[in-house]
Amino acid sequence: MKEKPKSYEEAVCYIEELPKFTKKHTLRHTKDFLKRLGSPAADRRIIHVAGTNGKGSVCAYIQAVLEAEGKQTGFFTSPHLVSINERIQIGRCPISNEEFYHVFGEVYDIVSKMEEEGISHPSYFEFLYGMGMKAFSYTDVEYIVLETGLGGRLDATNSAEEPVLTVITSVSLDHTDILGDTIEEIAWEKAGIIKPRVPVFFDGGNKEASKVIWKKAQECFSPCREITKNAFEILEVNRKYIAFSRRNAYDKDTTWRVPICGIYQVMNAELALQACEYLLQGEEIHKDRWPEVLASVTWKGRMEEVRKFLVVDGAHNPGAVEAFAESVQALKGKEEALPVIVFSAAADKKYDAMAACLCEKVPAKAYIITEIEDKRRISAEELAESFRRYTKCRVLVRNSVETALETAYAEREAGGYIYCLGSLYLAGTIEKLLSGGRPDAEL
Repeated sequence: MKEKPKSYEEAVCYIEELPKFTKKHTLRHTKDFLKRLGSPAADRRIIHVAGTNGKGSVCAYIQAVLEAEGKQTGFFTSPHLVSINERIQIGRCPISNEEFYHVFGEVYDIVSKMEEEGISHPSYFEFLYGMGMKAFSYTDVEYIVLETGLGGRLDATNSAEEPVLTVITSVSLDHTDILGDTIEEIAWEKAGIIKPRVPVFFDGGNKEASKVIWKKAQECFSPCREITKNAFEILEVNRKYIAFSRRNAYDKDTTWRVPICGIYQVMNAELALQACEYLLQGEEIHKDRWPEVLASVTWKGRMEEVRKFLVVDGAHNPGAVEAFAESVQALKGKEEALPVIVFSAAADKKYDAMAACLCEKVPAKAYIITEIEDKRRISAEELAESFRRYTKCRVLVRNSVETALETAYAEREAGGYIYCLGSLYLAGTIEKLLSGGRPDAEL
């Protein structure tokens, strides 16, 4: 191994150089890795969450409600948008640079010994997962909200053998080169987090996925709750929040709000609320606090209006783009000008299907195609060709995100919105550009 990093910055560079998208190690390897770390946080109550879209939002809602009930929580999530610390959160806040470097050092020392014994180095995600569990072990967290990285069955987080609850969010086509070409195959991978006799709550929006999840739950003798759109009613959709009611006897007269204007967030909120109701059953709770808490949750890069008329969404697969289009259609005002779309994608994503969906369902003044700063990026020119197959609107190519945004503002008409989507890397790049501060720019 390289010389041990001597600072937080060097530690981050070390981690960023680890393989991100290589073949996973076995769960046996991950379990051995965690055992060498001292089986950190193994005694905490784990909520394990998988799914194609909505995992992070569901986790954030669950964490917020548990915190409102006085529970100490940890949250392991991915990917990050700006800072790698975002992946390890305690009490709804990323750990500090000092905490990050401390647990990095401990994990680094263990991994060094593993390599000396001829045991392969954990991957990027596995290394951070070990760091997260180690960080949680030094706190009083009672609950750990654990978001899978990719799939579920073979994901490093599936080394958690005795969660108190599993949750599966919406399932759609993504990572098909790894998880399978059909909804059923992908759902089977996600359902791999279901453990014997551990309850599972899931989004029943896709019939093919639901059948697979039910079957797996029955095989594991796991209590199973399928949540559909019949569980709630959307009352109002605007750019600040979505209001909805829950169709149960206790909450039927309460108006709930999520401050993220993607329509799909109502299902995510409902999943989280039912999960928390199960987790806290038998305890004295303060449910009157929950609507205010839910309305306070923010989740970066999800239909987020980062500047006036500039919206960033992390939609990066066909299912997420479909949901994005549905949200834009619900938000569009009668007098509103056509939007400008800024789009970029990774080469291993189904970018052609995303382009087709956008061109059909979100008519735009212009589609501005750019490139993400990642080795998996697809060239802007090649991506633009996909758009030109499906629209007669102008398709403009800009090789950097910064120039793409400048062009988008130049193209935008009064009252029109700029939507940026296609990749979480794009969302993260825009967040960094804005946080870097350009007082001379309209951004």
